[in-house]
Formats: sequence, C-alpha cells, structure tokens
Amino acid sequence: MTSNHDTAPDNCDGSPNVSRLAELLLAKKWRLVTAESCTGGMISAACTDLAGSSAWFERGFVTYSNDAKMELLGVEERILRRAGAVCQGVAKAMALGAIAQSHADVAVAVTGVAGPTGGSASKPVGTVWFGFALPGQVLTEKCHFDGDRAAVRSATLLHAVSRLIELLKKADA
Repeated sequence: MTSNHDTAPDNCDGSPNVSRLAELLLAKKWRLVTAESCTGGMISAACTDLAGSSAWFERGFVTYSNDAKMELLGVEERILRRAGAVCQGVAKAMALGAIAQSHADVAVAVTGVAGPTGGSASKPVGTVWFGFALPGQVLTEKCHFDGDRAAVRSATLLHAVSRLIELLKKADA
C-alpha cells in the first residue's frame, strides 16, 4: 500500500489521539512496539506521555543509523545497500524486526527524510515510509509531508497514530 498524505491532526490541539489508540490496544489485550528512525523516538514519547501506558506500550527502538537497524531489528544489509534506509523494504523489515525483538503484538516503524538535508530527486525531503505489523498482516505506506524538519516529524507522528487507530478498528471487523 502506498499513498501520499498531508495529515491533519487527530485532535484540535494538534496532538495525536494516543488515548484512543490505548483504548483499542487495551480492548484487544495487545501491546505496541515502535521502531523509529526519522522521528527519533517521538512516537514512543507520545505513547508514554499517557499515564498507564505500560499496560499497552511494550517498548520502542530508535534505530537512526543503518547499523542500529541491522543490529537491533535484523534489517538485512543487502536491503539497505540496494535501496537505502528510506524504502518500503526497510520499513517492513523494521516493523517485523520490532515484533521479533519484543513481546508486542503490534508494531509501527518509520524511516524517512526529515530534512533540511538528505533529500534526493527520488526521495525528497518529507518522504516517509511506514511499516505496520498486526497479527496476521504487515502493511507499508509511503507518504510525503511538507514543511521543515519539525513539521515533517510531527506529521509523521500524527500519521503513525492515526493509521494505527484505523488498522486496529479494521481488525475488529
């Protein structure tokens, strides 16, 4: 799955709807793990900002370097060499690796170019790949977010939480 998104916040104040995510995970008795590159732990921080998150948040991996992606999540070097860190294969491998290296049931992984440098014609600043692993399924999604580094990282956080909520709701059906 790939898409282009300009994500609106879940709440009027611009914060992600982590409490809704928590409700859905608790109802299923599932735990969440994050694997973050371009956000540097922002998703994990948003989750653990909510009191009681230890009931549904298992752990977070900040794997900013390629070495960290390989060592902590088992991302294969050949994938990184072939397509670089910002690609569908890495997002998928990060999500699967986070599940494998944790006691969680659900994973979100993000890898992208937050800027202001590091972009290219094929991967401009604002390009972010997401990996979502839920029991029985793994999905990937490519988004492009406009703005400066802070805006790209914030939009990535908001989109990650929004999509997790959507996917968890669909898992009910």
